Amino acid sequence: MHDLRPHAGAQLLAAWMRELLAAADWDSPLVQDPFGLRCLPQVHGAALDAWSALDQVLSVEINAAVENPLLNADAEGYHHHGGFHLARLGLALDQFRLGLLGTAELSTTRLGILLEPTFTGLPPFLAEGEDGSSALMITEYAAQSALAELRGAAQPVALGHAVISRGVEEHASFASTGARRLLESVEHSGLVLACELVAAVRALRMRGLVPAGDGELRSFYEGAAERLNSSVADRNLTTDIHEAAALLAAS
Repeated sequence: MHDLRPHAGAQLLAAWMRELLAAADWDSPLVQDPFGLRCLPQVHGAALDAWSALDQVLSVEINAAVENPLLNADAEGYHHHGGFHLARLGLALDQFRLGLLGTAELSTTRLGILLEPTFTGLPPFLAEGEDGSSALMITEYAAQSALAELRGAAQPVALGHAVISRGVEEHASFASTGARRLLESVEHSGLVLACELVAAVRALRMRGLVPAGDGELRSFYEGAAERLNSSVADRNLTTDIHEAAALLAAS
């Protein structure tokens, strides 16, 4: 399918998923999976494309001479210019934050899948024991809260405008604001993914399953299972989420 619609990010991610899942012996019982699974290459691939575009812009900016006025070693005199303007960087940062938001939105949908007996065959919220256990229910609240922060941070800074210096400097990129918002977005997206990881590890434990084969997916799962609390009793999950977030940040 990705050969017929060849977006680079989606192709790369789909190929990576096929590699990670190559040893799995599994077929979906559904005619069509939820979008959190079925559209993962398209949404996450778009974020990869946005990251690639941002990387290209950063590669130019980091190595560029943007002083104004600029003394050109190959020509005589100083040159006044507008090369310092960061419009391209601001737009690239906007695009990536929006792409990151999409990946987090799909993460929350997969978290919902993991807590739903219809999809897992496990008790609601991955609870075990007495009726009324809330188990991982609170992780949805935490993930949705972080997602709300991501939506706020994804607001395009390119929508901003400023006229200063007696009207001579009548446009601004607000790229520095976009960069700060990206730092916030990375933190919040990490919390969303941490909630999904905690649920995924618990679901596999409760099913008595581990990823097939001995590749990257199996290795990551074993590392996560070693660090994450194996108890399924109702408890404060703050430590679990922070531990999962730290694991993802180090990966």
